[in-house]
Amino acid sequence: MDLNALLFSFFNAEIAWRYLPDILAGMWVTLQLGLAVAVTGVLLGLALAVLRAARIGPLSFLIVCFADILRALPPLVVIMMLFFAFPYINLAMPAFTACWLSLSLVLAAFAEEIFWAGILSVPRGQGEAARSTGLNWLQSMAYVIMPQALRLTVAPLTNRVIAITKSTALGSVVGLSEVLNNAQSASSNAGNATPLTLAAVASLLIFVPVVLLGRWTETRFKWKH
Repeated sequence: MDLNALLFSFFNAEIAWRYLPDILAGMWVTLQLGLAVAVTGVLLGLALAVLRAARIGPLSFLIVCFADILRALPPLVVIMMLFFAFPYINLAMPAFTACWLSLSLVLAAFAEEIFWAGILSVPRGQGEAARSTGLNWLQSMAYVIMPQALRLTVAPLTNRVIAITKSTALGSVVGLSEVLNNAQSASSNAGNATPLTLAAVASLLIFVPVVLLGRWTETRFKWKH
C-alpha cells in the first residue's frame, strides 16, 4: 500500500485549506436544512396524528393516503418532482425550498404513523376517564393521551428524524449548495478527493451530536419501572 499516495489523495493539507470555506458554507446550509426539516416534519406529523384521532371519516382517509404515499416514495423522487415538475404548473421554487418541503413531507408521513401508533397504544379507558372528569376531547388529548403517547414514540421518532435529516445530501441532485455538493464540486476542480474527506468530517460534526441527543432523549423519556 502506498501511504504517501493515500495521504496525498485524501488528506492533502494544501487542498483542504483551499476548499475549507466552501465546505463550511455547505455545512451551514446542511445544518439549516436539517433543523428546518426536523422541526417542520415532526410538528406536521403530530398535527396529522391528532386530526386522525378525531376520527372524521374523509379527513382520516386523506391522512392515511398521504402517509402511505409519502412513505412509499423515495425522498429523492419527491425532491425531483417538486423541483422539476412543479414549475410546469407555475409553482417553481428554489432548491432549498424544494428540499425542505420534500423532506418535511416525508418525515411528516413517518412521524404521523409513529404518533398514531403511540395514541393507539394508550388504553381507551384513559380517554374515557378524562372525559368523565369534565375535560373535552381536545383537552383529554392534550393532557392525558398525548403525554403518554409521546413517551412511547421517542425512540422510533428519533431514529426516523435522524434518517430523514441525513437525506439532506440528496439536495446535491437539484444543485443545492449543501456540504456534499460543495465537496463534489471542489473535488472535481482539484482533481483530488480531499474535499470529500472534509465533507465526511463535516457530516460527523453535524450528525454525531444529533445521534447523541437522540440517545439522551430516549433515556430521558423512557418508562420508569
